[in-house]
Amino acid sequence: MLAAIKTGGKQYLVSPKKKIRIEKIEGAEGKEIIFSDVLLLEKNNKIEIGTPLIKNAKVIGNILKQGRKKKVISFKYKPKKRYQKKLGHRQQFSEVEIKDIILLSAQ
Repeated sequence: MLAAIKTGGKQYLVSPKKKIRIEKIEGAEGKEIIFSDVLLLEKNNKIEIGTPLIKNAKVIGNILKQGRKKKVISFKYKPKKRYQKKLGHRQQFSEVEIKDIILLSAQ
């Protein structure tokens, strides 16, 4: 069983028991989270593609960790002008373990 979800402006291909690192979402470690933006679902060798989302589909996960990635250095420099600027950035992330992919029957 596979699903493509959208969160933080990015798309992720997930399956149960898979761990993914996504853009930071609010919530404490150990809290359950529900992704309702499901774009694609593969179940029993049948693929269902949303237009743009699949109605009645959800992906449930647990937040394992809230953290920050390694520092990325950005350096600006202008020749002959004595201008130089060094910047550092650490992007925040949430590590999520996918528990289940649910497709509710249409009513």
